[in-house]
Amino acid sequence: MNDDTVEQIRQQLLNLKMELQAQEQEYRDSSNTVELDQTRVGRLSRMDAMQAQQMALESARRRQHQMKRIEGALRRLESGEYGYCFVCGEEISAQRLAVEPTTTRCIECVE
Repeated sequence: MNDDTVEQIRQQLLNLKMELQAQEQEYRDSSNTVELDQTRVGRLSRMDAMQAQQMALESARRRQHQMKRIEGALRRLESGEYGYCFVCGEEISAQRLAVEPTTTRCIECVE
C-alpha cells in the first residue's frame, strides 16, 4: 500500500471512530432507567420500554466492539501490519479493505 492509501484508510477509520463516539455520547445522554411504577405506565408500555432499553444496550455493546476493531486497525496501520490476513499472512484485497477497513482476514480465510 502506498502512503496516500494508508492515509485515506487512517482518515476513514478516524471518521468511523468519531461517529461511534458521538453515538455513544448520544446514548449516554438519552438513557434512562425504565420506570416500573404501574400507576404511571401500563404493562405493555413498560414492556415496550424495557425492550427498547435492551435494544439500546445491545447497540452500545456493538458500538464498543466496533470501536475495538477500529483501534486495532489503527494500531496495525502504525506497525505496518495493516492489510495482511491474520490466518494465512497474505495481503487482503484492497476492495475488501475498502468495504470493511477493520477486517483481519482475507476472503479465502473467511470462507
